[in-house]
Amino acid sequence: MMLNLKRMIAVVLSVACLFAFSACDIMSPRNPQPSPSVELLDESDNQMDQNTDNIKENSDDGSATPDDERDNTEDSPNLDSVKEYFPIYMDTRLVYEGKGNEYAYFNVYTDYASESLVQQRIDNGGTQTVRVIEIDDNAIVQKLFRGEVYYRENLLRLASTAGGISVADDGTNADILLKVPIKVGNQWTLADGSTRSITNVDAEVETLHGNRKAVEVTTVGKHGTTLDYYSEGIGLVKTIYRTEGSEVSSTLSQIEEGVPFVQLVNFYFPSVDDSDAIYYVSREVPYYTNDITRIKLETEYRDAYDQGGEKISTVFSENTKINSLYLNEDGMVYIDLSGDYLTEMNAGAGYESAMLQCIANTFGGYYNVERVYITIDGELYTSGHISLEKGEYIEVKIEDAKSVKM
Repeated sequence: MMLNLKRMIAVVLSVACLFAFSACDIMSPRNPQPSPSVELLDESDNQMDQNTDNIKENSDDGSATPDDERDNTEDSPNLDSVKEYFPIYMDTRLVYEGKGNEYAYFNVYTDYASESLVQQRIDNGGTQTVRVIEIDDNAIVQKLFRGEVYYRENLLRLASTAGGISVADDGTNADILLKVPIKVGNQWTLADGSTRSITNVDAEVETLHGNRKAVEVTTVGKHGTTLDYYSEGIGLVKTIYRTEGSEVSSTLSQIEEGVPFVQLVNFYFPSVDDSDAIYYVSREVPYYTNDITRIKLETEYRDAYDQGGEKISTVFSENTKINSLYLNEDGMVYIDLSGDYLTEMNAGAGYESAMLQCIANTFGGYYNVERVYITIDGELYTSGHISLEKGEYIEVKIEDAKSVKM
């Protein structure tokens, strides 16, 4: 019960702090880079089967504090474009120190970015949330939000189909984080009935690295009030959430360049001695902005075999490719492999069955689902030993798997 309560608090705080959060993911002011030339990257994770090259701009290694990025004194803030308050960071971790609650501390990563859309991942230690933000000169708009997302999937194209700025039935704007004119009194209503307004354009914000000028945006909702402070050229420098006499705050403390988002992934393999036995190898998988998940997992699956020693049998051959990989709306993971998987496989019926089970365990476990649908070059899976019918899936079975001890 206590664990569930703490997890619920983590989710609530994450949502509260994210009202103005889209500022955090985007280009390092100290080491600026051009936005990706591709408008929307194809992950092949979001139900689209295209082989888009992995496009990413790597930052130089290093870290910086906000004070390294710009002067503390900003006498003439730019009030003509909200873009100035939402720079795009690539391959960067933004670290926010918290007060008032253990989940007020969080890290921000950029999963994916195009010229006008950015997908952020926010990790506060209790939960991870993902959201897609659209950025232009006039407004910063949240296009998509998902809580409890522990897998990595490109949602930019999905968010792009959501249309323009949402408008409620009464004509009020929904899910706008900041918009022009940047002046005190500019107010709008959110979809949940909360009101958001610009309450100061020259706020003096105390941070861990001195005072800073910022635009103050205040959101008043049913359960509390959120104040978010955006500094030109940096983004969100501080957020304060107040409710029922309590206050929780998060303050930007570090901008760490060249830092990937890292996941611990279990890769499953059949036993060399017993086709009924399954082992798994745990590997830390680093992702930089715009890394394609299916390609990373394909490579890591092949490399993980080398950690298994003599206990395990390989699953992916040298030339096996993942053509597409995505979590469908039916709650099932769909994975399409290249024909090399079949032509380069040298296994009897028992081992082939075990290999398919390992594939299901690996990718079903990654997405935390119970069913995996496997095809070959877009066609039904058929080999000399096993044929899967249309709609036939493999259930994930990881309970009895054993960790490889090196």
